[in-house]
Amino acid sequence: MNSPYGKDLHQANSKAAATVTRPQRPRVVIVGAGFGGLSAAVALDGLAAEVTVIDRRNYHLFQPLLYQVATAGLAPSDIASPIRAILGRQKNASVLMGKVTGIDTAGRHVELGERRLPYDFLILATGARHAYFGHDEWERYAPGLKKIDDAIEIRRRILMAFERAETTEDERERRRLLTFAIVGAGPTGVEMAGAIAELARRALARDFRRIDPRAARVMLLEAGPRILSTFPDSLSQAAAENLAELGVETCLGQAVTHCDETGITLGAEHIEAATVIWAAGVMASPAAKWLAADCDSAGRVKVNADLSLPGHPEIFVIGDTASVQGADGRPLPGVAPVAKQQGRYLARRLRFLLGKGRDPGPFHYRSFGNLATIGRRAAIADFGRIRVTGFAAWLLWGVVHIYFLIGFRNRIAVALDWIWAYLTFQRGARLITGSGAED
Repeated sequence: MNSPYGKDLHQANSKAAATVTRPQRPRVVIVGAGFGGLSAAVALDGLAAEVTVIDRRNYHLFQPLLYQVATAGLAPSDIASPIRAILGRQKNASVLMGKVTGIDTAGRHVELGERRLPYDFLILATGARHAYFGHDEWERYAPGLKKIDDAIEIRRRILMAFERAETTEDERERRRLLTFAIVGAGPTGVEMAGAIAELARRALARDFRRIDPRAARVMLLEAGPRILSTFPDSLSQAAAENLAELGVETCLGQAVTHCDETGITLGAEHIEAATVIWAAGVMASPAAKWLAADCDSAGRVKVNADLSLPGHPEIFVIGDTASVQGADGRPLPGVAPVAKQQGRYLARRLRFLLGKGRDPGPFHYRSFGNLATIGRRAAIADFGRIRVTGFAAWLLWGVVHIYFLIGFRNRIAVALDWIWAYLTFQRGARLITGSGAED
C-alpha cells in the first residue's frame, strides 16, 4: 500500500486496521452529536460497523441560531432536533444519552461513570465551553451562549430587565436595568448586540407604559482594535456602521477587569449593567485531559494530518476539540463548516482503514466563505475576492442558515418566524421561563 504520509503512517494504518480483524463488526464510538460528530455518524451509514453516538443531551443543536432564542426571535424547538430521530433509520447506528467521564486509551474503553463502553475506533467531537480567562467566578454574572439552557437563561434576564425597569421607582436602578453589555465582538457578540438593540427599539417599543424600551443602552465591548477581527477591515467597518445605526455603543481596546452583580469594569471605569453576556472566548472540552494529550492554549488537542491522535491511530479528534492548522498555517476556526467537513472526512478515512474505500489523504478544509448578521436588514459576507454587505448579505445569510437546519419542519418554522418578525417587528417567543422566572 502506497501512502502519501510515508512509512510511519503506513505502519499506523496497519496497526489501526489490525484492531478490527476479529469476528464481530468493528465498533465506532462517537462522543458528541454536534456538527462534527453527527456528520461522521450519518456518513458512516451502510458501513459494516457498529456506530454508537454518545451525547449528554438527546438533541442536536444548531448553534449559529442560538442567539435568536436568547433574544426571543425563535423558540428552542426551532433550532434543535432529537438525535434519535435524525439517526432513526440508520440501521448501524445507536444513540446513548450519557456523560463521558474519561477515556481508557490502553484498554480502549469510553468511561460513562461506572459503565465502560469498548471501541475499536473513537471519534471525539465534544465541542467547547466558555472561557473566562482565569475568572470563572464571572460566569454567574455574565453567562455565555453554548446551549439551549444558556439561551433560555439569557432570554429570561433580558426580558426581566425590562419588566423590572417598568416597576422600579429608582431612576438610577432603571438605567442599570436598561443597560446591556456584551463582552466580545466576534460573530456571536455582534449578532447578540444587534438583536438586543432591535428587540428594544422595535419589538418591545410599544409594550410598556412607564418606560421607553428604545432608551435601552446596548454596549459591545472588545479588547481588540476592531470588531469581527476574522473579517477584512472593510467588512468590519461596515458592520460597525450598521451597529451604530441600531444605536449600539462599541467600546474597543479595553479588556474587562472585573465583573459582579452590579455590572462590569473596563480598566478604571465601572459600567452599571443588569445584564452582561459573555462572548469573549471559548475553551475546549476536557478531551485533552482524558487522553493525556498535548494541547494548545485553548485546550484543543493537537492532532496529525489525518485528525488522529499522535500515537493512537484508532482515536480521532475533530471540531472545536481539535487544533488543526489550515493552509495559511493558522488554526482552523471553531465554526460549523470545519466540523462538518472533518466529520465527513473521517467517515471516508474509516472506510479506507476497513478496506472499503480509497485513502482520502490528509484533511484539507475548503472554506466557502464567512458570514455574520447585524440586525434585521444587514449582514456581511466574505467570499475572498467577493464581499457583500447590507440587505443582500442578510438575505444570503438567512438562506444559508435555513438550508443547513436539520429537518424540514425546522426550516419551515424558522422561515415563517423570520417572515412574521420582518413584516410586523414582533417576536413570537417572548416568554419568561427558566430558573428564577417568577422571582
